[in-house]
Amino acid sequence: MLTMMMSIFHRLTGVGLYFAVAILIWWLMAAASGPAYFEWVSSLLATWPAKIILILATWAFFHHMIGGIRHFIWDSLHGFKLGQIEAMARLNVVLPPIFTAILWVML
Repeated sequence: MLTMMMSIFHRLTGVGLYFAVAILIWWLMAAASGPAYFEWVSSLLATWPAKIILILATWAFFHHMIGGIRHFIWDSLHGFKLGQIEAMARLNVVLPPIFTAILWVML
């Protein structure tokens, strides 16, 4: 059941990352457009609702990355024992919030 849920979340986070990349591209385009527009976009992204979205996008990135590593391990024909499958699914639950918290504390 947990492995199935992680597979579903892997797909959902992949879709969500499209929107996160759109925000990143918007921010980079603002930086290239000039200081006034960049300042406006940066101030908008500094609001609490935007920070929540950015934190969720960070979590989605780490969740998708760890899920991708799990699938890469499976593609190399390793990790198919029941205990290993369950352990990798549990890591996919535990590690993304930890990595997200570490990154945002560092920022």
